[in-house]
Order: sequence, then structure tokens, then C-alpha cells
Amino acid sequence: MGLETKNVASKEEANKFDFKKAISTYLKHWKWFVLSALIAFGIAYYIAKNRVPLYSATSKIMLLDNKSGQGNAVLQDLSLMSNEENSMVNDEIQVIKSRKLLGNVAEKLNLNITYHILGRVNEYELYKNTPVEINFLASDSIIQKTNSQFYLHIISDSNFEFKLYEDDISKKYAFGESIPTSFGDIIITPKGNIKGAIDSNIRVSINSIENIIGELTGGINLAQSGEGSKIVDVYMDAPNVHKSIDIINTLIDEYNLATIEKNRIRAEYTSNFIDDRVESLTSDLVSVDDSIVKFKVRNQITNISSKSGMLSTNSMSSEQELQEMNTKRNMLEYMLGLLETNTYEMIPSNLGVGDASISGLAVRYNELLERRRVLLKSAGENNSVVLELDQSLNSIKKNLIGSVNNNIRTLSIQSNSIQNQLSSLNSKISYVPAQESKLISIQRRQSIKESLYLYLLQKREEAEISQTTTLPSAKIIDSAYSLGRLKNSNTPLYFGTMLLGFLIPFGFIYIMTLMDTKIHNKEDLENHVKTMTVLGEIPNIKSTSNRLITYNDRSILSESFRIIRTNFEFLNRDVKAQKYRNVIFVTSTINGEGKSFVSVNTALTLANTGKKVLLIGSDLRNPQIFSAIKKDKSDVRTEVGLSEYLSNYSVKLSDTINTREVNKINIDILLSGQIPPNPAELLMDKRLEELFDTVSEAYDYVVVDTAPSMLVTDTLLMHKYAAHTLYVTRAGYTEKRILNFAKELKEANKLNHMMLVVNDVKEANFGYGAKYGYYGTPEKKSFFKRKKKA
Repeated sequence: MGLETKNVASKEEANKFDFKKAISTYLKHWKWFVLSALIAFGIAYYIAKNRVPLYSATSKIMLLDNKSGQGNAVLQDLSLMSNEENSMVNDEIQVIKSRKLLGNVAEKLNLNITYHILGRVNEYELYKNTPVEINFLASDSIIQKTNSQFYLHIISDSNFEFKLYEDDISKKYAFGESIPTSFGDIIITPKGNIKGAIDSNIRVSINSIENIIGELTGGINLAQSGEGSKIVDVYMDAPNVHKSIDIINTLIDEYNLATIEKNRIRAEYTSNFIDDRVESLTSDLVSVDDSIVKFKVRNQITNISSKSGMLSTNSMSSEQELQEMNTKRNMLEYMLGLLETNTYEMIPSNLGVGDASISGLAVRYNELLERRRVLLKSAGENNSVVLELDQSLNSIKKNLIGSVNNNIRTLSIQSNSIQNQLSSLNSKISYVPAQESKLISIQRRQSIKESLYLYLLQKREEAEISQTTTLPSAKIIDSAYSLGRLKNSNTPLYFGTMLLGFLIPFGFIYIMTLMDTKIHNKEDLENHVKTMTVLGEIPNIKSTSNRLITYNDRSILSESFRIIRTNFEFLNRDVKAQKYRNVIFVTSTINGEGKSFVSVNTALTLANTGKKVLLIGSDLRNPQIFSAIKKDKSDVRTEVGLSEYLSNYSVKLSDTINTREVNKINIDILLSGQIPPNPAELLMDKRLEELFDTVSEAYDYVVVDTAPSMLVTDTLLMHKYAAHTLYVTRAGYTEKRILNFAKELKEANKLNHMMLVVNDVKEANFGYGAKYGYYGTPEKKSFFKRKKKA
């Protein structure tokens, strides 16, 4: 019972996860890991050796507050952004990288047309020193939406070969000749350096402006130099440093042009508004002047008394002040109307209403409105930055409306006060002759109109000056320059490829393990079949090796069968059967699992101990015993066998049993005989029982090679004649699912005392003691130990 108890314990342990076993599954394939890692290392070395180098270009700019210039005083912001400098810089960075500006850069530098000279491994971009020039007959709008490429092979300074695709057949053309393509005809002309490019292969790529914008968006980087700083670093990494320098410089130029245009539009809007007001005042002023002239002529007024003059002066001053307040109130009401009715439209910001906060808020409102308009070109209305600007605009508009209403109320109160003063003066002036009083009234209106007219002319001049003195928004501190070649670290490349080199065999082995449905060693068999004892493992034997054990054999094959013999004898003590106790059936589930090989070697192992052993070939359908023991091709079977004995009652048992010497071991053998047409019926003959009754008494052991149990019923028909059954499985061949058949046989007790044997186990999968070898056999030294000994 000791061996069975040990097997039960081992089966319980098998249910637990064995980390060491999981690791050993991969370690036994270490050669594949090493090979994969070496290949990965070679690929990484090749990539690192032939990768196109990258060069870095950078520029430094300072974002200016273009509201602080003397010429822009009319549009000056009143420090409303003093707490938002970082936000302003980040917003401007987004403007610089807007799709509109990047598209302008791509169009100005013709970045959608690139030339690459093809080498044996890599290709290098030609920039500004291309040997040829491509002239497109199609419009620019078509070319800027095209994605295509073609190949040129320069034959001479007058001819070249052209093909659209790399695998196409080339066609010969002369320079200046029209070439038809899917995007229109093109004409290729040579440049001055064409002779240096003879026999060169050039790839010309045409990319849409949209694709170029996408590349520039990812390739250009802008970063604030420090917290709160208005200095921005612009840098770009690319294979061609000259191209990077041009892109950075052009981008800065386009940004400045865009900001200048923005300020120009804002000043022009203010100027147009003032022009409309000046035109209206001019008409009123002309009308007042005409009234004065006509009045003096009609009433012959040439002089005014000093008292009348003083009253008139005071009255005019009050009237003028009242008129100015009414004008301011009208302007404020006009502005209020714009704020309440307009949506995202600019408002006049410099009408001099006397309130600095209103002017500052108006300027701030226009600035944010302009920024929103620019951002909408590269982002949608639902963009987070646009939504944030909308909130700021609504907040400023709310503040403006409140400030304007407050000023209107203040002006109304002041107007009422002045109106009372004016009424008092007018009552005094009433004592002056009516003609003189009327003249004074007309002159007062004239003075008021003139003052307001001069004021608006001054503001218009300021607006005109601001248009001509608009400054760029970015001051170039350092124009774009090269930082040299980037020192790319190959460590991530090597690490990544080496990791991939290990992961590939790991993944392959893992998938193969998941998909593996076969047993591979004793442990697999014990885990799947827990109700039967596994006697042992038989190692894989090379085709050139002797597949049968020999006399006093010390090979691994012989030792494995000795272990099976020892375990069998240990278990045989517990078998209660008395009849056929020494008869051993050897069977398997299907054909090809090595039952005949196990039968012969089991019989030889038992005979090697001096026991009298009989080997019977009872597989009447596909007999293999004679093929296993014959000495050479000239050895022909002459004996009658089991089939003749069962079918012909005249054949005696002694006529069928012959003694043979196999590898210097004497053993009695009863071969299968001729293949009969009715093997199952023959095995049901009563003579078979007589045979087993006789041989079980005459021999110490009777080993019977039977037919596969699942394919035919032969073995099951004769199961009662054996007290033991060696059930053979084959590593890497026997499917786990068909072992359910063996378990069913065990549960139904259709075969007596079933014991399992694992055949053809590879050395790497061998169970206990596999890596240590067998005692007394020569040590198998590793490559490094052999080199050290040498």
C-alpha cells in the first residue's frame, strides 16, 4: 500500500500551482530563447546602425504686449490681464500651432513636395539642392489635396526614367517633356547640379497640405521658458536641419503677420465708426454756421455788450457741458445697444466717454473677441479654450453693461444739475435784447459742434496712426539655429527588441502549452488519471539506438524497465487473485503508443533476472512482435502461432512456443501467426483458456501483447486470463481526452489491475531524477564543461 499512498499524495500536490514547474516549462526550451534574443539583438543592431540621424533646431521668441506701444495708445489695455500672463502665453502657443498658420507655412515652403535620394538601405531627403524641379500643370488647389509619389532614375543631363510605382516598368523621358499622371500632367526640368545626380534614384512624394499640417503639429514643439515668463522656446527635430530652421522661422513670421493683420482690422473698425460720426457732425456744423450768417445779416448785429458776453460765456459753457454730457450719454447708450443686440461683434473702445474702466473693458472685450476668431480657425466652437473665451466675453460684457448703466445714471444726474444752472442763466439773459440772445444761442450751438468735431478728428487721427504703427506680437530673441545631431540612445531600442526576442518564444510556448492536449510525462498522466498507478516512464530512444535491452544492460532504457519491474513486483503483493497471477496483459488505447515495444522489453527485463518468461503475441490483426525481435531482413518467420493454434485443433501448444535468444537473453515466444479473417471469434475459442491455464502453470511470468482496447474488442474478450494489465500511453502522442476511455475501463473493471506506463518520454520532460541521470552511467557534460576540460 506504500506506493499507492505515495501516488495519492503526489496527486494531491499536483492540484496545487507549482511555480517552479511553470518556470521549468520555459527553461527547458532555453535554446529557443537564446536564439530569439540573438536574432532580436541583430535586428536592433542593424536598425541602430542604419537609422537616419535626427538634428535639432530651435528658436527663442518673446511674446509682446502689443497694447503698450505709443502708437497703440488708442487701443491700450488697462492691465486687465495682469493676473493671467501664463494663460495668455499658453493661449498664444495654441495660436502659433494653429492649423491656419501651419498651413500657411506648408504652402509658402512647398512642404507638400519632397525629394528623397534612395540608397541601398536608407533614403535621404534633398532640400533646396534638388537636381530637378517638378512643374505641375494642374492648379495648386488640386496638388495641395493630392497624395501620391513617383520614382526617377537620372540617366543623363537630358534624359531620365520615370515610374509611378517602385515595381512598375520604367519609361524613358527627356527633360521638359510632358508626363501624364493621375493628378495631371507634369514637366520635369533639370537644375544646375544635374550632372552630379546622374545614375541616382530619386523618389518624389506629393502629400496633401492636411497631411503636412498633421506632421508639423506633431513635429513642432513650443514651451514656456519658465513660470510667468513670456519667452517661448520653439524647437523641432527632423532629419534635415536646414528644413527645420526654415519651418521655425517661417512659422514665427506668419504669426507676426497674423497679429499685425488682427490689430489693423481692429483699428480700421474704430476708424470707420468715427468717420460716420464726423460726417454727421460736419453736416450739423455747416448748418449752424449758415444760421449765424443769415441771422447777423437779417438783424444787423455786429457787437455784443460785455455783460451779455459774460452771460453768454457762462451760458455757453453750461450749454457745452450739458451737450458733452448728452453726447457721452448718447455714446454710452449707443454702446449699450451694441452690447445688448450684437453677438461676438467688436465695439468702439476709444470714444472718450471719460471712464477709463469702460474703455479698458471695451479694449479687453475686443482683444478676447479677436483671439476667439483666430482660435475658431483651428478649433470648433465646442473647444475648451473657445468655451473659456466665451465665458470671459460674457463676463466682460456683463461688467460693461453694468458700468455703462451706472455712467448713464451719473450723467443724467449731472445733466439735471447743469440744466438747472442753465435755466438760471437763461432767465438773466432774457433781459438782453431778443436778437442778441438768439445770436448767442446760435453761437453756443456752433461752439459745441466745433468742440465735438475736433475731438472726433483727434480720435480718428489716433486710430489712423495705430494702423501704421502696429507692432508684431513676437520679438525674435534668437532666430532658428541648429543644436546639432541628436545623440539618440540605443538603449530603449536594444531593450525593446531583446524583450520582444524573449516574449516571442515565451508567447509561442505559452500558446502551444494552452493548445497542447497530449501527455508528456508521468506527472501529466498522474494529474489526468488519478485512479490508477503509474509504474514508470520509458525514455525516448533515438532511431539509431538499440530499441531492445541486452544482457546486463546499464542503459537508461534498461533502467527504466527495471524501475517498472520493481514497482510491479511491489504492487503484485497486494493482488488477491490466485489464478493467472503471473499473467500480464500489455495494451493501449489506440495504435502507435508502443505496446509491442513495451511487451518485448518487459519480457526481456523479467527474463534477465533468471525467471522463466513467455511472450505471447495476441494481437491477431496487426502483429508486431516478430518485427521487433528479428535479427535482420533475412530472418523470416517460420513458426506457427496463436492464430493457427486457435483455428486448427491439430496444432499442439508445444508446436507454437519457440525459444529465441534476443540480445543474449533466452526467452520463450508464442507469435501471433497468420492474420485470420475472424480474430475476435478465435479469441473466444475455449482453447485460449486451455492455453493460459497451461502457460500460467509452466512459466514464472507470461507477458501478452494485446490489441488496442478502444479500437477493437479483442483485449476485453480475453481480460479474464490476466491478473495484471500494463496500459501503455505515449508522450507527445496520446491525447488526454482519450484517457477517459482508460478511466472508464478502470471504473467498469473491464481490465484487471490496470497500471499505467508512459512511453517515449523526452529527456527534457523526464520525471524524477531526469536531470541527474542514472546511477553508474557516464555523466553528460555541458558544452562549457567540455571546453574547460579541453
